[in-house]
Amino acid sequence: MKLNYNQLNKIAGWVVFAIALFTYWLTVEPTVSFWDAGEYIATSSGLQVGHPPGAPLYQMLGAFFSMFALDKSQIAYMVNMMSVFSSAFTILFMFWSLTLLLKRHIIKESSNDVMILGAAAIGSLAYTFSDSFWFNAVEAEVYAPAALLM
Repeated sequence: MKLNYNQLNKIAGWVVFAIALFTYWLTVEPTVSFWDAGEYIATSSGLQVGHPPGAPLYQMLGAFFSMFALDKSQIAYMVNMMSVFSSAFTILFMFWSLTLLLKRHIIKESSNDVMILGAAAIGSLAYTFSDSFWFNAVEAEVYAPAALLM
């Protein structure tokens, strides 16, 4: 069974997603970290308004994730997991965006499919392990969901 480019693209994208998710999941903050994370966790779990401008979408998503906490001591962990999943999906969509751009605009020959997938994987994983993105991927801050939406 020979896989075509679209199938390989989907498989490689989900593999890159799994690497990012596994990495961030292993290094996620178990409780509250510095900065605004404590306020975001507290206001998300109670659907309250944080400091202006308030980040209402973040608060609603945080409330959803906090519902999965088994007890009150796990609320911070679950809101931090929202950043983990947001960041992993950001990496997935970055991979697929790179393959789309490379395939359509830079490398148009079908013989270079492995090169396209490899370049997108290297670029996405380099961003996965970059210090600033990783730091925001493992704590309750608005940057990870914002990166996903962008």
